[in-house]
Amino acid sequence: MHGNLDDIDERLVRALHEDGRASYETLARLVGLARSTTKARVQRLLGEGGLRLVGAIHPAVFGLHQLGHVTIETDGPAGPVARQVAELDEVSFVTTTAGRFAVTAELRTADLESFARGLARVQAVPGVRALQTMTYLRIWKDPYFPPGPLESPGPLAHIELDAHDHALLAHLRTDGRASFAELASVSGLSAGAARARVLRLLETGVVHVGALVRMTPLSRVHTMGFALDVNGDTEPVARKIAALDEIDCLATGIGWCGGIGTIRAGSLDDVLATLERVRGLPGVRTVEAWTHLRAIKEENDRALPLAE
Repeated sequence: MHGNLDDIDERLVRALHEDGRASYETLARLVGLARSTTKARVQRLLGEGGLRLVGAIHPAVFGLHQLGHVTIETDGPAGPVARQVAELDEVSFVTTTAGRFAVTAELRTADLESFARGLARVQAVPGVRALQTMTYLRIWKDPYFPPGPLESPGPLAHIELDAHDHALLAHLRTDGRASFAELASVSGLSAGAARARVLRLLETGVVHVGALVRMTPLSRVHTMGFALDVNGDTEPVARKIAALDEIDCLATGIGWCGGIGTIRAGSLDDVLATLERVRGLPGVRTVEAWTHLRAIKEENDRALPLAE
């Protein structure tokens, strides 16, 4: 995000992450400003290009039930490798990093077999020397998904979606604050019916409208990835980590580590403080960290169709 964010901006971003469709009146009460001033601040944050308010959709809506993380060591420069990995359909997220790994990526596929094919395609990219993989069993926190923990893999069995729902989700995915009148026009429903459908989709966890801060070279937000292993049961440790405000993503699973996460904070001091809190939690055995430098591909760059 361009420029510096003050404390009020930070509080607005956090509030919008919790509820991206919150009214300006609600946001104004939270930060203690007039509605008009609050609206102007939100519009400025959106206008600067780093903040987006989008519908984060349950992966099963896309027919994606197998997700995982890959760290990549390269022979030579990381940039060309990252760009070629980003071209793969199975890959939803790619960054270049500083640390032992040159590139990190996330894969999202329909099943384990297609996940394995995706890994093979990553391995075949020229310049890839070695991979380390963790397949997700549970997604505790991720701004691209509804609030967790989400089981992975797992079907979306508690609700049936029709063409109207799909139209609403497709529009919310790009504009999380779209009016009910606008949503009605794209779905073929009345405004009242569109409102009822959207509220149902929100309440059942099919979609969550929240704030996303895009990882750009001009962003003042510092982003650090980490991998951890724990002694004993992972769940109590994961719950404590996911509860930290600075934790942007956290998934646990099986593979080269027991959990993968991301810290995002406004200063390196805050990043370090959060990393130290993670290291100090009872049950945490090892933590390895790296710095994300640039996002080559982010989830919303994928024009994935909704699964019928």
